[in-house]
Amino acid sequence: MMKKNVLYDVSPLTDHDIHLFGEGSHFRLYEKLGSHITTINNIQGTFFAVWAPNAKYVSVIGDFNSWSPESHPLRPRDDGSGIWEGFIPGVIEGALYKYHIASRYNNYEVDKADPFAFYWEISPKTASIVRDLGYEWKDKEWMENRHRPPSDPFAVYEVHLGSWRKVPEENNRFLTYQEMAPYLADYAQDMGFTHIEFLPLMEHPFYGSWGYQTLGYFAPTSRYGTPQDLMYLIDHLHQHGIGVILDWVPSHFPDDEHGLVYFDGTHIYEHADPRRGFHPEWKSYIFNHGRHEVRAFLISSALFWLEKYHADGLRVDAVASMLYLDYARKDGEWIPNEHGGRENLDAIYFLRRLNEAVHKNDPDIETIAEESTSWPMVTGPISMGGLGFGMKWNMGWMHDLLEYFSMDPVYRKYHHNQLTFSIWYAFSENFLLPLSHDEVVHGKGSLIGRMPGDDWQRFANLRLLLGYMYTHPGKKHLFMGGEFGQLREWAHDASLDWHLLDYQPHQGVWRWVRDLNRFYRREPAMHELDFEPEGFEWIDSGDWEESVISFIRKDASTEEIVLVVCNFTPVPRYNYRVGAPAGGFWKEVLNSDAKEYGGSGHGNLGGVEAATIPSHGREHSISLTLPPLGILVFKSEVE
Repeated sequence: MMKKNVLYDVSPLTDHDIHLFGEGSHFRLYEKLGSHITTINNIQGTFFAVWAPNAKYVSVIGDFNSWSPESHPLRPRDDGSGIWEGFIPGVIEGALYKYHIASRYNNYEVDKADPFAFYWEISPKTASIVRDLGYEWKDKEWMENRHRPPSDPFAVYEVHLGSWRKVPEENNRFLTYQEMAPYLADYAQDMGFTHIEFLPLMEHPFYGSWGYQTLGYFAPTSRYGTPQDLMYLIDHLHQHGIGVILDWVPSHFPDDEHGLVYFDGTHIYEHADPRRGFHPEWKSYIFNHGRHEVRAFLISSALFWLEKYHADGLRVDAVASMLYLDYARKDGEWIPNEHGGRENLDAIYFLRRLNEAVHKNDPDIETIAEESTSWPMVTGPISMGGLGFGMKWNMGWMHDLLEYFSMDPVYRKYHHNQLTFSIWYAFSENFLLPLSHDEVVHGKGSLIGRMPGDDWQRFANLRLLLGYMYTHPGKKHLFMGGEFGQLREWAHDASLDWHLLDYQPHQGVWRWVRDLNRFYRREPAMHELDFEPEGFEWIDSGDWEESVISFIRKDASTEEIVLVVCNFTPVPRYNYRVGAPAGGFWKEVLNSDAKEYGGSGHGNLGGVEAATIPSHGREHSISLTLPPLGILVFKSEVE
């Protein structure tokens, strides 16, 4: 018998909604499922709708009914959708709730948080919270002008919000979304970054997962404040000219009972067979991307963050784990696809559908794949068989370079190809060059901690590493702390060591990154052809004996040329001759060994005049002093 305090005669779900949901093409499910404050027949309350196709009974429990499973049952729709719905009068914003679900199978009963909830209790509590998402945005100018063609500079500052900065006077608590806004906006703007990328801000039960064990696919974590507080942070960043990229995890989810796993007593979000549905490394459950309703759920989540929170892009986590059926599995632990291969055809279809939906909805949005293999055409057009991402992390470049830099310079000449090999494939995808959070955790040490030598050499190595990233083709990506030489490994429960900026060597690295960002953004040759081979040309890639490389970067019109020379040994090299693209004066515009950056001051007194002495197949050349463990950047002043 239906309870009088649950109404069913009005539903926001139309037959068309149900049809789109069933075929996996309803990408705004957040407008229909979950909890929505509304007024029916002049009665204010909340409409609830949840997908639980194998339930025999579903009710809403909450602080408004003493968490009673019998008080507010929902009604199953008679259209075969598996959706249960109902309007509960008097339930308003701030109400705590869950769904009590009794399965048709195994006498299974469970209380589940709402997969579509906009707000959750602060962990370790797990209830969903009825929430309106009204907010008055002030970033209209940014939103109307945020188009960023591939020729634009793109320099990302990666941030874990809870550990970027803490409040030592208040028991070392982390900043809230609102508190973070002015500090982060001013800092990123001063440093010259174009975008902030946040490690996942979606609600997650285990703080030590850094957000990558997501459960709240439509809720920002309440640890830092309300949904409107996060909107304020993004709004504030936009008003200061800073774009926002959100990490997003459509590959897997944790096994917490109140979450998605075994939701209605069956595997509706995950694969039932553990050879497809359970991740052996992460001990988490893998989404069934072949199920229409799951695709709709995930793509709705993607569009939700882009539309409701004005995010400028999504960095899609763990794409490689989605593409391969045998990822992290031994022989016999995986199921081949219908053709007998290891490719995950369902996930491939999902990723293409995701990018298609995102870019159709707003072509100005950036999607970035964290993909660590040689899978072809990750950033290729879908129409040509690609996955349709805008950019891909260049993991090969990152691993080769960090391994090279960790070597004592005396051995580097035997590994010279680790510096130069990346150019062979640098233009096969639209690459972003990551020096990410993954490289400063789990015993790897900080970036500077991986550098060999004494303190002076370690700082010089770090400046050289950063300089090579900024001059190498590809967009830029740096995890917080790397910009000032954080000494210890990153820890999610501790603040960055900002006090290090009181010391000159750290201050020097910080100035160096700021100047690199400004030069990168200012000079078309440094970014216009980041994805095109016409923007790069070796002068000499083969001087392995001296561990020196030299190359040029060009803009689209080739009116501006930047010449770069790197010395990867702690030995200064005098009268080192480098072929020049043209005669005239070559101004030294950046020198990582300048004293203002903490260097020794070796350099070329502001620039050199090219001589008509052939070198490296060119008619002109310049004779340089190469600083130890240094990078030099020159611009031609030929009229």
